[in-house]
Amino acid sequence: MNTQYRPGAVLMAVLAVVAVAACGSKQTTGGRTDAAPRTNTGASSRGNATADEVAREARGKVKCPARVATPARAASAPVDDVVGVRPGMTYEEAAHTVLCSDDLLVVSDSISRGINLQTYGQTIRQGFTARPAEPRVEKSSKQIMQEMQDAAMARGGNRIVRDMQPGQTKWYVGTMGVPGAERVINVAREEWFAADRNPVIGTVEQALKDKYGEPTRQQRSNGSVYLTWGYDPMGRRITETSRLYNRCAGVADPDGGTNYSPDCGLVIAAVVWPLRENPQLAEFMQVGVIDQAGGYQAIEQTEQALQAENAARQARQVQDASKNAATPQL
Repeated sequence: MNTQYRPGAVLMAVLAVVAVAACGSKQTTGGRTDAAPRTNTGASSRGNATADEVAREARGKVKCPARVATPARAASAPVDDVVGVRPGMTYEEAAHTVLCSDDLLVVSDSISRGINLQTYGQTIRQGFTARPAEPRVEKSSKQIMQEMQDAAMARGGNRIVRDMQPGQTKWYVGTMGVPGAERVINVAREEWFAADRNPVIGTVEQALKDKYGEPTRQQRSNGSVYLTWGYDPMGRRITETSRLYNRCAGVADPDGGTNYSPDCGLVIAAVVWPLRENPQLAEFMQVGVIDQAGGYQAIEQTEQALQAENAARQARQVQDASKNAATPQL
C-alpha cells in the first residue's frame, strides 16, 4: 500500500518487502563506465545451484571497491552513512556500494513500497532491497504444497518465522528523482551476528557511538537498546528542549516505514537486539539514516518536474495536431 503525497504535509512511505527485476545497463560512475549493478529478475535459471552460484548469476560483473562521484559530506557535518551508503548518492553508486559489502548480496528493484506519485507513465526507481542469495532447489508440487501449508500453520499459530539467519545482512535503500537521476533519501541495514560470535551489547552500543557520536535519545526496553541521533535541516543537533525532539524520528528497520518532513533534517536510528539465550549478547542490530527535509524536497521537485514535462508533452501534441490533424467532414 502506498501513501498519497501531499505538499505541505508529512509524507509517509508504507513499505513492504517485495522485489522485482530490471536488466543492467551502462552507467557512468566516478569517471569510468561500469555495468550498472544487475538487479534480480526472479529469472528463469533452472536446476539446483548453491547460494554462491545463484549470487554470481544474479549480480553479473561487479567491480569493487565501488566508485562514488557524489561529493563526500562536509567535515563539520554529522556522519550520515550506513556502511558507506548515504543520502545524496546516485541509485547506481548506492547499489554498487551495497553489493561490494558482501559477495552473497543480490539487489532487487522495489516497486511495491514508496511514495504514491503521479508519474504520467514514467518509471521512477524509488529504491531497492538487497538480501543474501539463497540456494536454488527444484521442488516437486508436493513439496511446494507442503511448504505453503507449513507457512499457513505458522501464521495461524502466530509462530515467529525469521527471514534471516546468523551471519546474514539485508538492506533497503530508498531513492527519489526523475527517471535516470534518482538519488538516495534513506537507507536501512540489518545485520545478524554469526553464531557463537555474538558481541556484547555494550560493545555494539559503543561502536555506534564511536561512529555517530553521542545520541540525542537513548532508551532500553526488554534488553534492547534504542539510539537516535537527530538534527534539524540546518544540521544542528536536536536537544530535549526543542519542539522537534519528539517529532523527528528515524527508522532502523529495513522493513519499516519512513516519514519525510521539511521541519526535520538528518536522523540516524539504531536498535541492538539481545540474544534470547543470553540477553547480555547481541543477536542482531539495525541501523538506518534518513534525510527528512532532503527527501521531502526531492519528492516535491520530482513531482513538479514530471508535471512540467507532461504539460510540455501535451502542448507539443496540440501544436502538432494543429498542423497535421485531418479536417473533420461536416
